Amino acid sequence: MPFSDEPLPESLPAAEAVLNSLPLPVLTIGPDERILRVNHAAELFFDASARLMLRGRLRDIIPFSSPIIALVAEVRRRSSSVSEYRVELVQPRSGQERSVDVFATPLRDEDDSVVLMLQERTIADKMNRQLTHRGAARSMVALGAMLAHEIKNPLAGIRGAAQLLEQERDDEDRVLTRLICDESDRIVRIVERMELFGDERPVERGPVNVHGVLDQVKRSAQSGFARHIRFVENYDPSLPPVLGNRDQLIQVILNLVKNAAEAIGTDTVEGEITLSTAFRTGLRLQIPGSRERVSLPIEVAVRDNGPGIPPDLLSDLFDPFVTTKAQGSGLGLALVAKIVGDHGGIVECDPVPRRTAFRILLPMSSARDGRESTADR
Repeated sequence: MPFSDEPLPESLPAAEAVLNSLPLPVLTIGPDERILRVNHAAELFFDASARLMLRGRLRDIIPFSSPIIALVAEVRRRSSSVSEYRVELVQPRSGQERSVDVFATPLRDEDDSVVLMLQERTIADKMNRQLTHRGAARSMVALGAMLAHEIKNPLAGIRGAAQLLEQERDDEDRVLTRLICDESDRIVRIVERMELFGDERPVERGPVNVHGVLDQVKRSAQSGFARHIRFVENYDPSLPPVLGNRDQLIQVILNLVKNAAEAIGTDTVEGEITLSTAFRTGLRLQIPGSRERVSLPIEVAVRDNGPGIPPDLLSDLFDPFVTTKAQGSGLGLALVAKIVGDHGGIVECDPVPRRTAFRILLPMSSARDGRESTADR
């Protein structure tokens, strides 16, 4: 896609191709705030075509009150590069609010022109958060193994003693002995879920058709806890298979769908859960302890129109024992983070008012000769 209507020297098409291959939005802003050039990532970010943006000015796509406007002016004043982190950007066209890092630098060959590059914080934070989630999961491995030995055995004795007492007591006292048994069973269930974190046995992985996983979870949910909820499917039919374990991926998606159904509630008339897949490029994750970087092009998302998640919980949402439910254990999302991390992927929550989206990014499965592999359906 040309950057302007003027003829291009032979060297410029190569530069244009390089810019268009970048996954981050890049714009060139002229002295009168006119938009001179944009790359493909900028079109996607601002949800506008290059032809439309090149006819306008910076304030047409960024609010006049945004710090980005002042940042461009500061670059011109200082004639040097300026960066600003965690800038809140509300896009006039869609009203969507995003947090971005902004990098601006003068364009030496063009007077008063500024090159602007944006990096959405959700992408940058994914890397840091994912390492945090994995660290929390590793802590749960040791804790789960300890609790299995130190808590389950004494609880069995407590429950047995309560059952013996129950046989010799009147109805009023039996209420208390029954409570002891019920609470003991509840603690055992929590400990058993924590034991899953300590399961370090190697899991067989191979090509998995993620649409088959989603279809099985949807059928299970519609026949049980989500029978009152409408499901919407938005799939990329050309999506290649995921490298993973089918049973574990079903466990992950089922957990997210169940959380979505519980967030919507049983009394909601227009409850809706959207299952979607997409192929994304540009996100790579470095494997801890190695220089290898793994591409995560496959996106699986579970969205609901429930009340949303309190903002104060977002940073700790995947940590153990963090929950918004009165009777929740707070281990479900921690287990999701562990399984996704074991697959070499990332799980992230993207909340907006009255809607919550959990997105999973996973590696693609390929044959040893580099060709796309075939997944079992």
